[in-house]
Amino acid sequence: MKTYIAILFFLISFGAFGQNNTLFQHATGSYNEGDYKKAIGFYEQILENKQHSSELYFNLGNAYYKLGEIGPSIYYYEKALLLKPNDVEIKNNLSYANNMKLDAIEEMPETVLVSFYNSVVNYFSFEQWAYLAVFMVFLFVLGYIIYYFLYNATYKRISFIVSVLAMVLAVFSVVMAYFQFNEFKKDNPAIIFSREIVVTSEPNNRSERLFTLHEGTKVNVLEQLGDWQKVKIPDGQTGWLLAENLKLLKKF
Repeated sequence: MKTYIAILFFLISFGAFGQNNTLFQHATGSYNEGDYKKAIGFYEQILENKQHSSELYFNLGNAYYKLGEIGPSIYYYEKALLLKPNDVEIKNNLSYANNMKLDAIEEMPETVLVSFYNSVVNYFSFEQWAYLAVFMVFLFVLGYIIYYFLYNATYKRISFIVSVLAMVLAVFSVVMAYFQFNEFKKDNPAIIFSREIVVTSEPNNRSERLFTLHEGTKVNVLEQLGDWQKVKIPDGQTGWLLAENLKLLKKF
């Protein structure tokens, strides 16, 4: 019985993969023909099939960028960057899209140590750090096996050094994965989707108006109270706005 279930699951998975691949090809064809709305429709069907990838989000960002829709384009570029935080092409396109938004908010300055820490920890996603750790453990085991069977002293020394370095890098990768995962959990970024929204001092429309945000601006959600969310912008200012005006980036 378990065998039949496994075969059925495999067939369903294979069929879903084939369908998503066809949809992706249709989307690419529509994009190349300049029919960006149709391409977006195909990409969104893939998302509805629970298929997520940085390439898919990147292509969605490109399609929305071509249509001049700044909020969705930044949103999908940022989602792509979450999955591939060191991808140069995603960063470049995100930079172009950011140049189209109205808000120019200066980020709070970082110390050299904090900047270095962030650049190292965020070089990969926590999943990529974990994959690197697994690979290094495999390399360590392989190096140890080669060391055990070799007779030449020079080769044994080389294999020993490689296995030790691999283990050190494996431990380092695990630590980085842990730190990056903690950073991922405590940060809750979102993109403003409304053309213009007033941020207030309290979660209601009667309180003091603090500042105005526009479509495409990235904020960090600190807490939620009913339909309202407290957000923080890069310069450190905080305030409340209705949750319907933004979309969370980590909601896959």
